[in-house]
Amino acid sequence: MESILCRRPEVVMMAEKSNEVEGTSVSTLDMDPESRRLFNVRKVQKGKKPQFKRTCSHKFKRLDTNWRRPRGLQGKQRRKYVAKGALAQVGYGSPTAVKGLHPSGYSDVLISSIVDLELVDPSYEAIRIAATVGARKKAIILAKAEELGIRVLNPGRGE
Repeated sequence: MESILCRRPEVVMMAEKSNEVEGTSVSTLDMDPESRRLFNVRKVQKGKKPQFKRTCSHKFKRLDTNWRRPRGLQGKQRRKYVAKGALAQVGYGSPTAVKGLHPSGYSDVLISSIVDLELVDPSYEAIRIAATVGARKKAIILAKAEELGIRVLNPGRGE
């Protein structure tokens, strides 16, 4: 059971299948049924997860909505009143085997230069080009990734 829940490249089947969809190559990892089931569990869990908002963030402009744990003695959200919003807890998390993975099954790697492409293993990693990369450099990275057989998660529009 331990080998199924790991996300090491030896455990996940390395075979890659490619589907032709509107002229672009879309590939996903071939995974065992347990990993596929865990991806579906994650999808269902994330659909049920509430938005964790900071207490009273709707009342004051100076408070952001990002989560802060309520610590007040009389705080209704800390005391788990239902209408005051949910507390972030362990049970809302994803299964550990698929935590942080892209829905296609690949592990994300952020790329900002061509040198970074050499460190990527195309059997279980896919790249995401950083937003700070310009159009000319992005085109070079896309060409090199195509040459090395690396999947790009944000290729942009093909022009």
